[in-house]
Amino acid sequence: MEGRILSGMRPTGPLHLGHLFGALDNWVKLQDKYDSFFMIADWHAMMSEYEDPSRLSRFTMECAADWLACGIDPEKSVIFVQSHVKEHLELYMAFSNFVPLGRLERCPTYKEQLREVTTRELHTYAFLGYPVLQAADILIYKADIVPVGKDQVPHIELTNDIGGKFNSLYGKAIFPSVKPLLTSIPKLLGIDGRKMSKSYDNFIALGDSEETIKKKCSGMFTDPERIKLTDKGHPEKCNVYAYYNLLKKDYAPEVYEYCASAKVGCTECKKKLGDIISDYLEGIRHKREALLKDEDKIRAILEKGAAKARKAASETMAEVKKAIGLV
Repeated sequence: MEGRILSGMRPTGPLHLGHLFGALDNWVKLQDKYDSFFMIADWHAMMSEYEDPSRLSRFTMECAADWLACGIDPEKSVIFVQSHVKEHLELYMAFSNFVPLGRLERCPTYKEQLREVTTRELHTYAFLGYPVLQAADILIYKADIVPVGKDQVPHIELTNDIGGKFNSLYGKAIFPSVKPLLTSIPKLLGIDGRKMSKSYDNFIALGDSEETIKKKCSGMFTDPERIKLTDKGHPEKCNVYAYYNLLKKDYAPEVYEYCASAKVGCTECKKKLGDIISDYLEGIRHKREALLKDEDKIRAILEKGAAKARKAASETMAEVKKAIGLV
């Protein structure tokens, strides 16, 4: 193996195409090269869902099913739930003692979330400190590589600062330097033309039925400059074309031509896309449905993963407590 990686997702809603192309497809490849730890980050989810956490358990189960259906292999990877490993919060507490508030308040993604998320109260102690918990998530396993997009690089930099500060304060080189593994994330917007997000409810979920997918596609935002059927389109500006270019690249040139020359209207184009997306997700959908019919099997996989994660995490935490001087 080339190193150890840690990555995760928050169980705050259904996983969608953005998760598939932005992370899961890459994870499936990485698990053959790296010692892989994949975490369902329910404590992170609680930071935004604390007012009504009633669905977290359900979303956690569905998240695990989606991962397995997409090809995350429990024989190759450690798949676990964050709250099942108490050492995450223990290390988070140790780090919280010395991380400056100003550094957290300057975090770009923290400021972005405060601006964009208006349906939840996020001006909380926990949400401000979530990058510290992220650092604990990574360093408790001594992960040396984290697959991220460019927007997450500041979190890796903060993680290295925190690990380095701990090593310096307590005179023990416990935590390694973490490297970001930059992943190319395709530009795939939501069906309304905004960033695809569970918060905006503008996504196509991995578990959506064929009927639901086609209905969502029929309402997709297209080229705003193409009003009449006879108007020539601008595929390079159209979100529908972006989906074609990702899901059926060999067919994309034909779509480009018939759109740019006004030979096919947006309604028909979206109908074809609905069929393509439904066919693309069919295998995942069937595997997902079969997994969710046997939730005891999913729980067994998560418990087995948590046991492996706890073993690694407890070894690190023993070093941490010894360095600090805790009995």
